Amino acid sequence: MSKKREVQSSVKDESLIEKRRAQMIRGAVMLFKEKGFHRTTTREIAKASGFSIGTLYEYIRTKEDVLYLVCDSIYDEVHARLDALDIEKGSLEVLVTALEHYYGLIDDMQDEFVVMYQESKSLPKDALQYVLNKEIEMVSLFERLLMECADSGELKLAPKEIKLAAHHLFVQGQMWAFRRWALRDFTIQEFTKLQTQFLLQGMAGEKTTIQGA
Repeated sequence: MSKKREVQSSVKDESLIEKRRAQMIRGAVMLFKEKGFHRTTTREIAKASGFSIGTLYEYIRTKEDVLYLVCDSIYDEVHARLDALDIEKGSLEVLVTALEHYYGLIDDMQDEFVVMYQESKSLPKDALQYVLNKEIEMVSLFERLLMECADSGELKLAPKEIKLAAHHLFVQGQMWAFRRWALRDFTIQEFTKLQTQFLLQGMAGEKTTIQGA
């Protein structure tokens, strides 16, 4: 796994750091989505978080630190939810459950996902590389599940197909955050069921040769 990027704090109490940074993330996400990263000030983030600018700087050093924390919080949640599954014994049933957990997370963190993809380009080079590496790690969880399904014969996929399918599963779920305005006729349960059905039918369906491919 990628080593976490250290965000410096003058506070030593880890539980207090976690609490205050969670407040910052909530406040910053609202502002970043509404105004964008560059137009948001640290003073506004402090106010939205419920404390002074002086207190804010006890827990971070730069505005980019806050954006990094927003991105990292998403990956922490993905790991927390998928770690509850026995992905070492991959099966179609486990894959479907993993998708339910992941799509449910996207529903819970819609604003965070939107902010991450809109604003992550503003991160310093090392922080951006960390975020990109974490993205690949998350995709690899689905890649491993698909490989297990292929090994057991539940899905017929070649190695390259598995790699692309894993990215497809990952990104298709994020449609719920980016296209929510156009999907108001659907509940998250309906979206998850239909997306999973479409994806699995596509992977299990008859392969067609594409001219020129």
